[in-house]
Amino acid sequence: MLKKIAALLMITSLMGCTAQQIQSTLDTLAGAQGLTTAEVAAGLKQALDFGIAEGVQRLSQEDGYYKSQYKILLPPEARKITDKLQNVPGFRAVEETILEKINRGAEDAAKKAKPIFVNAIKQMTFSDAMDILMGEDNAATQYLHRTTFEALYQEFNPVIIESLDKFNARDYWADAVNAYNSIPLVEKANPDLDDYVTREALNGLFSMVEKKERNIRNDISARTTDLLRKVFAKQDGK
Repeated sequence: MLKKIAALLMITSLMGCTAQQIQSTLDTLAGAQGLTTAEVAAGLKQALDFGIAEGVQRLSQEDGYYKSQYKILLPPEARKITDKLQNVPGFRAVEETILEKINRGAEDAAKKAKPIFVNAIKQMTFSDAMDILMGEDNAATQYLHRTTFEALYQEFNPVIIESLDKFNARDYWADAVNAYNSIPLVEKANPDLDDYVTREALNGLFSMVEKKERNIRNDISARTTDLLRKVFAKQDGK
């Protein structure tokens, strides 16, 4: 009898709600029961995995970096080189030329980024998966960044170098810096852009992962698997 009354009360409370609101309520009720730490960790990893898949798909396209909000710009110290070379024959368009080359290199490297990220995600050990689930709407991405960035850098840097060389970016920039260094009285500059481009390319990929995590946390329709629906229903009621 009590079960029938409880069911009746729940049905009454759902009357007038939208389909999405009803689904959210049902998911919350179901997900709050029997949710293990292992399931939470698996759900967070799946969200991150989906984020990197979407990020790689977008950023590896032509203009994925170059003509998007993730465009890699030159560091401030490099601007003094491009400004000085504007009147040097052969280097008048040096800034836009090198920008296109390094962004094309990042797009090419992004194609090879997915297995590197996926391996890092698989090896993640959450110190407190439930706290991350119930935390900020980018908490899992922050955790991934904090625990894997340097390891990702070590694996991704050679990929970036290979891709930059594919577009002749490093040789072109070295020639530009050498031309700059030959100008009398200037402070000598370092032609190495590898570290900077690697970090900026990784930051773009992390931004895409973060965007996907926020979407999964805030939009029920973005939870496309049973695991995601069960795990993130828990954080809906926080």
